Amino acid sequence: MDDGSGPGDPAAAGSRSRDAGMTDSSSVAPAFDTKLYADGITFEGEDATLLRAIDDAGSLNAAVETLGRSYSRAHKRLSRLEEAFGSLVVSQRGGTGGGGSALTDRGRALLTRFERLRSGLSGVTEVAETVLPGEVIARTGEIATVETAAGRLRALAPPDAPAMFVTIRADTVTLQDADAAPPAAETSARNRFHGTVRGVEHGESVVTVTVDIGADRPLVALITDRSSDMLDLEPGAAVVTSFKTTATRATPRNPRE
Repeated sequence: MDDGSGPGDPAAAGSRSRDAGMTDSSSVAPAFDTKLYADGITFEGEDATLLRAIDDAGSLNAAVETLGRSYSRAHKRLSRLEEAFGSLVVSQRGGTGGGGSALTDRGRALLTRFERLRSGLSGVTEVAETVLPGEVIARTGEIATVETAAGRLRALAPPDAPAMFVTIRADTVTLQDADAAPPAAETSARNRFHGTVRGVEHGESVVTVTVDIGADRPLVALITDRSSDMLDLEPGAAVVTSFKTTATRATPRNPRE
């Protein structure tokens, strides 16, 4: 965990050395079960979860508390990952604002690459997810209304937890042209946000679309080639995103101090 000034972009991936390893696509490669490799070290799902938690909580200490993990083990794991993939987290100590941690550009790029690879697996065995932190403002049985940076949404949620991580699977998100989308009352997908397409990545038969909906991270949608062609999607396009309450899951998190 250093100043994050190392060269390269993890999304471009590289050879097996720490620095050169992030500039060539030959060795940071996905395995079938969604893993990235560099310098003999494997980056997998639990590592991605740790980086997301650090990004949300603002420190490694708060992240491991949220995840219920050992600080010592998480610190050692992060150090090993950085030996292979380069600087992923930058730490600040003291000062008027106190200490904290944040992902470096390299860390964000590595996490983005991992999430994109999950949606592009053969047979689509896994798909990318968007995870949004939020606060519960209302409940009706098993359904909670959660206030997020993007706005309010409804999700299936466990009881008695005021703070939540809301997980939205990319394959449950529907995209529509902003000028042609039906009124919200005419659809069964009550979670609905207006957004702007940030990126479009074509696979063999599916397309991964990232959409800025006003949150800290974009919403990821997985659609077919045909749907993409019909919508004529490109960066900057205005769209309406929607997803059903019953396809949206919320899990407890420790509120940020």
